[in-house]
Amino acid sequence: MTRIQVIGIGDGGSSDLLPNSQQMIQESELLIGGERQLAFFPEYEGEKLVIKGGLKDLAQRLKQEEKKTVVLASGDPLFYGIGSYLSKHVEVEIHPYLSSVQLAFSRMNESWQDAHVVSVHGRSMKGLAQKIDGRKKVALLTDRENSPAEIAKYLLHFEMTEYTAFVAENLGGAEERCTAMTLGEMASWEGSSLNVVILKQEQPGPSWHFGIEDREFSQRKPEKGLITKKEIRTLSLGALALKEASIVWDIGICTGSVAIEAAKLAREGAVYGIEKNEHDLVNCYENMKKFRADLTVVQGKAPERLEEFPDPDAVFIGGTAGDMNGILDVCCSRLKENGRIVLNAVTIENLAQAVDGFKQRSYETSITLAQVSRSKPILNLTRFDALNPIYIITATRKED
Repeated sequence: MTRIQVIGIGDGGSSDLLPNSQQMIQESELLIGGERQLAFFPEYEGEKLVIKGGLKDLAQRLKQEEKKTVVLASGDPLFYGIGSYLSKHVEVEIHPYLSSVQLAFSRMNESWQDAHVVSVHGRSMKGLAQKIDGRKKVALLTDRENSPAEIAKYLLHFEMTEYTAFVAENLGGAEERCTAMTLGEMASWEGSSLNVVILKQEQPGPSWHFGIEDREFSQRKPEKGLITKKEIRTLSLGALALKEASIVWDIGICTGSVAIEAAKLAREGAVYGIEKNEHDLVNCYENMKKFRADLTVVQGKAPERLEEFPDPDAVFIGGTAGDMNGILDVCCSRLKENGRIVLNAVTIENLAQAVDGFKQRSYETSITLAQVSRSKPILNLTRFDALNPIYIITATRKED
């Protein structure tokens, strides 16, 4: 038998453990866990060790530990628990207990094989809107800061009122409490910090297909506003080759049309945008709320402030404000391996500067000239109205 056993435990304490798990604890010489878990074993005769700080130090100790050791973990150690980390660094055996999500759904009498699980425990809620938008059932692992009340306020900002909530506190313990409520009611919730939130979609929310119509976006002028038109937007997003977890930059975000659609494609990733015009950002924020896309947006003139963003998998450059070389310096040096940069240019001068700039930085380019015309009624007839031609430049790093 492996020296190190990782045993999941619930709020019911030792009495909820299977006999073989209880025996392993009794026969062990070292019992490791959080203060709450260790408190379930006041009569333990061996050495106790409280987990403090990061797991790296714990893994180093376990590699050298010769005593028969049991590590206690909450619920299922492999479900957002320490079991995943320890199993990668130390030889262990895992003995799961019921996870908090299992217990919460059981209290609701709801199946959970179709649920989407998101953890905001020790993490930012940034990007949560696009992660859960449209999901039928969502389980949220919370913490003291990202409490049910804060989650409700966040969701209400994005008008996600098609969801009802179920808050399950102290699951399996003597002070267990489970409450169904609206988001409005959850916004004033107070209770135990040990809880799980279940969101259930009671009616369909708004939805948008890929290639959102231009008129749906708030912009300076509905007909000729500063917006990347739908046809160019879809071609540019296709060229970016986004994945579900991509980190995306949008330089010159303006109304946010490209960034918002990128967020829906890379819903498990993150989108960062920069815009120099404050009045355009007002429209961008309105669109973020409407389309439930929680982006990180800053005001500034690129390449300033780009150091605040994490390294990107994809970069869309919709405008350079006259400093193309400075922007390309940052984007080309920060882009991750196998990433792509897509730059839209209206003039042949900008096209030439961009292609030459990418070449100097050892990037290969492909260029699409998009000349799009839309049908437009004229009396009882139809004619075509041409949009401005756009050069879509896709740049990738040359292979050595």
